[in-house]
Amino acid sequence: AHDLYLTSDQILQLQPEFVAGIKGVFLSNKVVENQVKTYITYNKGRDWRLLQAPETDLQGNKVYCEQPFCSLHLHLHVSENPYTSGNIVSKDSAPGIIIASGVIGSELTNTNISIFITSDAGNTWREVSNNNRNIYDNRSWEPGEDTLIMTIFGHFSHRSEWQLVKIDFRSIFQHRCIPDDYETWQLHNEGEVCIMGMKRFFQKLKANVRCVKARDQYSSQMSDSCPCAEADFECDYGFERQIDGSCSPAFWFVPSVTSRDCVTGDSFLNTTGYRKAFSNNCTEGALLKYSPRRQKCPSRAPRGLQLLTSEGTLVATLGRNVTFLVFLEEGLGSMTSITVDFGDGTAISYVNISSIDDGVKHIYSKVGIYQVSATASNTLGFDKVFLYLHVSCQLEQIQLSAPSVVVKNKAVNLTTVLRPSNVGTVTYYWWFDNKTEPIVTLDGAMSFTFSKKGSHTITVQAAIDNTVHQDHIKLAVYDYFHSHVLAFSSNMDDLNPGMPEWREDIGRVVKRCMVQATGISEEQILVTLLPGLPTTAELFIVPERRSTDKAGDGKLSHLDQVQLQNYFKGNIQWIHCRFP
Repeated sequence: AHDLYLTSDQILQLQPEFVAGIKGVFLSNKVVENQVKTYITYNKGRDWRLLQAPETDLQGNKVYCEQPFCSLHLHLHVSENPYTSGNIVSKDSAPGIIIASGVIGSELTNTNISIFITSDAGNTWREVSNNNRNIYDNRSWEPGEDTLIMTIFGHFSHRSEWQLVKIDFRSIFQHRCIPDDYETWQLHNEGEVCIMGMKRFFQKLKANVRCVKARDQYSSQMSDSCPCAEADFECDYGFERQIDGSCSPAFWFVPSVTSRDCVTGDSFLNTTGYRKAFSNNCTEGALLKYSPRRQKCPSRAPRGLQLLTSEGTLVATLGRNVTFLVFLEEGLGSMTSITVDFGDGTAISYVNISSIDDGVKHIYSKVGIYQVSATASNTLGFDKVFLYLHVSCQLEQIQLSAPSVVVKNKAVNLTTVLRPSNVGTVTYYWWFDNKTEPIVTLDGAMSFTFSKKGSHTITVQAAIDNTVHQDHIKLAVYDYFHSHVLAFSSNMDDLNPGMPEWREDIGRVVKRCMVQATGISEEQILVTLLPGLPTTAELFIVPERRSTDKAGDGKLSHLDQVQLQNYFKGNIQWIHCRFP
């Protein structure tokens, strides 16, 4: 695994390419102001810089390219087009040698592509070809890497067929490499030889030496570790690198939090804002300057107390555990006590906030809104914070109740019944007829006046937490009507299941009986069975419809009044109805 340490201004948009044989060296492309540029790092991403362009081109002409306006940019990705450039090539057996295609300029482009090579791990480059050809990482030498015969296949032009070329290097490389054919090469970064806290030396063939190198002839050497310097350290957690190179706390980070578990009188390791980069091998030097320092735990009054639920919400369910989290920025210590008051007459105290890192659990036994508080105090002062928790239970049903018949321009009372009856704070939404905007209330009862005769629909919704239930009824509005309460024999109560459908069925039977008994038109009789026990019903006699479109006088006809007087005078009259 190759871990990259990237600062906030060094997030790379393309996959980094590691250089084989050189630990910690990576190449990557980064989008800067809509331009793709190539960068190199020698310390796994601690620092990045642009690539220096060659001093001369393939013909020996001087190249005028000044950073940061101009540099060398490489194609690091694998090309899907066989006629365009592909990824870079490096080998463990040839440390420091990199071959890649790219361009010289202000950004990476797909025009004027050349082939470049470096033998010092990216410090200096030279152009070796200005033809746009793929670079192949040939891994299929015949029969192995010790042979001098190699096969290459490709195209001579964009339109030519595939060509196969076999190359025999035996006439050029005539002897095995010996120690005198090698020289020592030291890895560096623009002259800086201490990289990742150590100096590294590699053996490579001398220039113009033509010999065959076997696998076991590759070797590298490493000197003692270098003294630690600022470049060997990255910014610690919560710190960001500034323009001048220093590490300062990020806007969201509070350094005092590092002493959260610190007990007054003890000591703790406090960060300097730096930490040694992973796998860096430097020793001594500036190690003490940038390493964490042991400090005494501070004695402060409590400040920055925070109280919240583990779910991050202000709602809870009746009978279930609620976990409260308590945080304190300053004033932590063995002398600082924490008290949590749950608002239902129960409170609990702790001698140290570190003992409640997992939170404080509590179960509420009643629905309601509770003021929960946390108090931190010591001999130097105190801090207190509140939250308001809504405890509710699951709403199962809402039932809307209203008269079946009402008088025009006269207020009618609408009521609702919830199951269960106490579920917490409920929001009610009322719709009348085809109105698109509801009337919103926190009360389950309201008064409404209808200004038009006819049939009207009322819909109500009850909402709590993420649960919404709905009910609706229809009622008729007239200028005038006459009503009577009907009672049933006691044996009807034994058959009453308390269901709306049952009441509707019985209401239709009672209506049929009343039409037969009174002789009043079916259109003028409405019967509504009321919920609950004993079983009762309400009979409504409404004005008859006129044959013309003109509205009636709003009174019952003389015949209707006579018939009603015959059947509803004196004491209760008995009417026998047969129920199916």
